[in-house]
Amino acid sequence: MASNSPILPLTGTDAPPKSEEKIFKGSPMTKRGAYAAISYMACAVLLILFNKAALSSYNFPCANVITLCQMICSCCFLYALRRWKLISFHAGEAAMADTFKSMVPLRTLINTSPVAVTYLLYMLATMESVRGVNVPMYTTLRRTTVVFTMIVEYILVRQKYTPPILGSVALIVLGAFIAGARDLSFDYYGYLVVFLSNITTAIYLATIARVGKSSGLNSFGLMWCNGILCGPVLLIWTFIRGDLEMTMNFSSLLSPGFLVVLLLSCILAFFLNYSIFLNTTLNSALTQTICGNLKDLFTITLGWIIFGGLPFDILNVIGQLIGFFGSGLYAYYKLIGK
Repeated sequence: MASNSPILPLTGTDAPPKSEEKIFKGSPMTKRGAYAAISYMACAVLLILFNKAALSSYNFPCANVITLCQMICSCCFLYALRRWKLISFHAGEAAMADTFKSMVPLRTLINTSPVAVTYLLYMLATMESVRGVNVPMYTTLRRTTVVFTMIVEYILVRQKYTPPILGSVALIVLGAFIAGARDLSFDYYGYLVVFLSNITTAIYLATIARVGKSSGLNSFGLMWCNGILCGPVLLIWTFIRGDLEMTMNFSSLLSPGFLVVLLLSCILAFFLNYSIFLNTTLNSALTQTICGNLKDLFTITLGWIIFGGLPFDILNVIGQLIGFFGSGLYAYYKLIGK
């Protein structure tokens, strides 16, 4: 895929001399990269709303079961599409030689296991964070993920950024703190889980960009590996915790409304995961994070209207606007290649 992702595997002679600074200057976003970013934002907005509806409006008690259903549906979609020869799991020349007679080799599964592990942590933390915080404040706190992403990128490959990028990120974080300062529905546990979700998201995106390029798999192949490796683990976990039994006893389990919400959540999760892989590899882990910030405008507006939960406060609105301005600045610098 595209070569402008800031996280690249460094081995041997690929590593830059210690005296050199690796500064991210960016490059203009391609048309395909722009489509990937827009697709991600659309799927993310809808998925958050459907997950929130299942967990809050229907009071479904088992977020992990929704995650498990999403994984199972994703694997089924991928298997069917591959059997029908509509997709391949490999990238580049490997895709040309793909005979569709075999799935991903065991060695490749092992090599991509870091992506699967971080994906599982990311999904579990994100689903739990959606339950504990109202939608507007959830999206506000999630915007601080950009800082964690930059920290992880620096730890992995000593990635540094130019002043315009750092300035736009500073505005995003400042806006998040201002908005959260007067959150009248403040909840310690909910906030803690959201920040945990931010950390796992940053690690997951950085791992995609680092491992995905060297795996020889495309976005569909990486999604398949995630489902194959994480599905059994999550199934055992939900069984041990009693989530499966609790789900069977859920009063609205066979409610048409709940089943429609759950089905749409699974479908959107499939497309969201694909767009995350595509956006992260075509653009960068940081760009993926910023796209998550830009889509928050629609999430906050719809969440406020549909679910409520956040009393109006002028300081909160100011913080939201500052954060959106910072996200817009980053998008501008990315588009012009600054």
